[in-house]
Amino acid sequence: KGEGQMKLSEFLSFLAPYAVRLRLEGSPLFPSVRLAQNLLETGGTIPAWNNLGGIKVGSGQPNEWWDGSSVRKGTWEVVNGVRVDTAANFRAYPSVYHFYKDQDLLFQLPRYERVRTAQIPEEQADMLLECGYATDPAYARKLKQLIEIHDLKQYDREVERVLQELKDEINGLRRRNEELETRVKRLESLRSMGVPEWARAAVDAAVQAGIVDTPEGGSYDFYRLLTVLYRSGTLKDQTG
Repeated sequence: KGEGQMKLSEFLSFLAPYAVRLRLEGSPLFPSVRLAQNLLETGGTIPAWNNLGGIKVGSGQPNEWWDGSSVRKGTWEVVNGVRVDTAANFRAYPSVYHFYKDQDLLFQLPRYERVRTAQIPEEQADMLLECGYATDPAYARKLKQLIEIHDLKQYDREVERVLQELKDEINGLRRRNEELETRVKRLESLRSMGVPEWARAAVDAAVQAGIVDTPEGGSYDFYRLLTVLYRSGTLKDQTG
């Protein structure tokens, strides 16, 4: 998607899968907070340079997700309680995914520890402001309003749903593995077992007839076969 007019529903439907995916990949940001921030920072338009969070070039070095590209755009900051219009160099990305991954690298800095450890979206919105992500004193309040107005927590619930499905699948595989291990142990025990009492006479006859050398260590089917032969008279005939 390049820069241009989008309906809010299109904006969210395009970005939500990325926000959910990043969370599943280990992003510290709740999808609800990420989408609210994108909406606040861009006004609901995806810019051609794919920077959805107002990340400036700053002193950062190019990395796997940002190649050093930038654009200069007008912006505003709050300085000593006063809004100041200015311009800054913002990072430019080849895709929304690149932006999200680079932003997650930014959030690994020590200054954003409280953002990473936030337990709920509202707390995380507060921590973005307190940790200095933005200078607007109303930043956290605006994020929380957007989360509520647009029901953005539905995407947090989507992450929880997917994680629960994965947990259920893992538990199912674990139970299946335990069942298979039990079955293998049972088969191994049947393949090499001591002589059961009901087969003792047949085994003795087979040893006397020279049909078997060692009576121990046979399988269940082996002893059953000897017993059938014995009871049918075959082994008795062999022993004279």
